[in-house]
Amino acid sequence: MGQKNFILDTNVLIENPKCITALRNGQDNNIHIPYTVLTELDKLKRDPRIGHIVTQAIHSILLDGKLAILSPEYAERIDAANPDDRILKETLGSGIDDPILVTNDRILQIKAGIHSLRCEGYKDSDPFRSDSQMYTGFAAEDDSPAINNFRWENGTPVFHGVHGPKAITYTHEVWGVKPRNIYQNLALDLMLNDDINLVSVQSEAGYGKTFLALASALFLALEKKDNPYRKVYLVKPIWEIGSKMGYLPGTVEEKMLPYVRYIRDLAVKLHEQRPANRIFMDTDSERFRFNQKKFEILPIAYIRGMNLENCVVIIDEMQNMSRTEVRSLLTRMGEGVKCICLGDTRQVDNPYLNESNNGLNWVVKKLRNNKEYAHMVLKGERSRGPITDMVIKTGL
Repeated sequence: MGQKNFILDTNVLIENPKCITALRNGQDNNIHIPYTVLTELDKLKRDPRIGHIVTQAIHSILLDGKLAILSPEYAERIDAANPDDRILKETLGSGIDDPILVTNDRILQIKAGIHSLRCEGYKDSDPFRSDSQMYTGFAAEDDSPAINNFRWENGTPVFHGVHGPKAITYTHEVWGVKPRNIYQNLALDLMLNDDINLVSVQSEAGYGKTFLALASALFLALEKKDNPYRKVYLVKPIWEIGSKMGYLPGTVEEKMLPYVRYIRDLAVKLHEQRPANRIFMDTDSERFRFNQKKFEILPIAYIRGMNLENCVVIIDEMQNMSRTEVRSLLTRMGEGVKCICLGDTRQVDNPYLNESNNGLNWVVKKLRNNKEYAHMVLKGERSRGPITDMVIKTGL
């Protein structure tokens, strides 16, 4: 086969920033970028949702010193407002021998066919994965594990902590909760480890990270002897999904209730498995109001100026917090604090953040390999139920 001349559309670079290397196939093919594509990337890099991916695409272009940018002088003379039309005209007027336009835009493919321009789709997409997804907390069998990482050794998970390797051959039972799979058991092991002050857990919805964190917090604050924990705080950023509900009347607790209803439901479920009377004001009431001397839910805005000591802090949906908010929150924590951070960087509701730029991802990026910190990606074959299983498996 002869050398090919590929001209890349914007969508191909965004769907897989590594496509340049793949299409070049060593030294076999030539890669060209229309000037209009650079203009589109320049606009898209300001989009908070995909700006991090666009940055990767631009980085790939800069690293490849052999690709050619089609003439900007010719592009500026093109009389067309539609970027696709401009890319098409740039390709047709490039003077390149037998160019092949690579695009996943069906309309642009049809337009290319009208002009008898060869066109191919690029299906090898490479979804972006954040640090909190890639750094799973598990080392490969042949690799030397980082501090506070697990490694599978002869089918057994072995934890490599500050005191050396420890095989996890036991199963936790915490506040009446038994793990549904081995990953939940390992997450509990991190949450209950006295040597680890800060734990973060990444997982898709339904794998039980909040339930496990609550069970661990109740155990540490209400049951475990010889520990400093006297209270549980749950901190949560408030970002509504869908249409806004507007201002809500009442106290802070009443304002927060629509956003943390699931927390109360999970706490009640744990209470039904094993009584946790001290965290409730009145367990005979259907409201199950929390006793704020033992269990308090706080919006992130109320943390500034506080000094948290001798407590368990659960930070839920940390992916919706900014780096600055996370730093402000974590620097409020004094002596005797166990902090459990939860989230999923694929479910960012904050319109000013993205999969890369969010609180959970920054914690993993900056704190990993610290002896008092551990992170893991929670997974398994079963989530909260068959419908959730089906959604996760099909990628809906």
